[in-house]
Amino acid sequence: MTALKERIAGLIRTLGPISVAEYFSLCLSDPAHGYYMTRDPFGRDGDFTTAPEISQIFGELIGVWLATAWRALGRPDHPIVAEIGPGRGTLAKDIFRTLAKLEPGLCDAARFNLVETSPKLVAVQERTLEGAGSRFGWVRGVEHLPDGPLLIVGNELFDAIPTRQYVRAGGAWRERMIGLDMADRLEFVAGAGSLDPSLLPPGAGAAGDGTIFEAAPARTALMHIVAERIAENGGAGLFIDYGHLSPGLGDTLQAVRKHRPEDVLENPGEADLTSHVDFSALAETARVAGLDAHLTTQGAFLLALGLLERAGALGANAGEAERDEIRAAVERLAGPDQMGDLFKVLAILPRGVSVRPFGHE
Repeated sequence: MTALKERIAGLIRTLGPISVAEYFSLCLSDPAHGYYMTRDPFGRDGDFTTAPEISQIFGELIGVWLATAWRALGRPDHPIVAEIGPGRGTLAKDIFRTLAKLEPGLCDAARFNLVETSPKLVAVQERTLEGAGSRFGWVRGVEHLPDGPLLIVGNELFDAIPTRQYVRAGGAWRERMIGLDMADRLEFVAGAGSLDPSLLPPGAGAAGDGTIFEAAPARTALMHIVAERIAENGGAGLFIDYGHLSPGLGDTLQAVRKHRPEDVLENPGEADLTSHVDFSALAETARVAGLDAHLTTQGAFLLALGLLERAGALGANAGEAERDEIRAAVERLAGPDQMGDLFKVLAILPRGVSVRPFGHE
């Protein structure tokens, strides 16, 4: 039993079952034993690989999009270029390099910031950004970013923000909790908390017992903060994650360890814990704040920005083995049976601003 599992079991014995959201938060962010607080989980030697680690092209194209957005916004002075949930800093490094080459005026004028809560990962990011690190500042929350127009990116961010779950039981929706069975093992149980039916997607009334619905108010709250900031000070936001474009039902809570799925209750604090993102809810939050919100798939987004052309340029002077790696990376990033369709893209912009590949609503 992991140290965090023992602590969670003790909490349940003392206070009773805890919500999925509380379990989610403890697993990832517990100061002493939380997954992101104690390790570098990224890459081949970690538990999972994110798009920036697959190919430099991903970060380069994000940099292209940010430069295009800055131009479309009228080249505002002293913008804040920020990444929230920056992992190892690989994406930030590729964005910085791309902006320095493609749009040096933006790169020189911008203040670069990373939003990170894990001291362990801040140290990793500092090493990754060695050489450019003097241009970067670190803050623990969006609310601590400097004032000014905000160009912000989040890749695989929202999936790691806790979600609540509700289970259909006896004709009602009850909050799904985590308790202890007779053998003192963690188990899912139906709690007493109920769900406002207005939050359910269409057709949910016909769902049978055992059906799961996920709601993520913490994700909505973060999007609200970002959207309000952009609505007030100008800027643009780009968020990429795996999830769905319209609301639905189903249990998407999952744990990954050493690149393999495992039981979400087995090793809290030792495995990555995520759930799929409801992009429609995030987009609606941005629209309520007065912004335009655009949705597409990662594959369509990257291809429209020149993924194949950039891959061809990189492969032109490469050996056969390297060209094979580039082709494999392109397929993984944009293939419909890989990340291309599973991962979605949300762009938020001031009303009427058009940034390729998104047009006006």
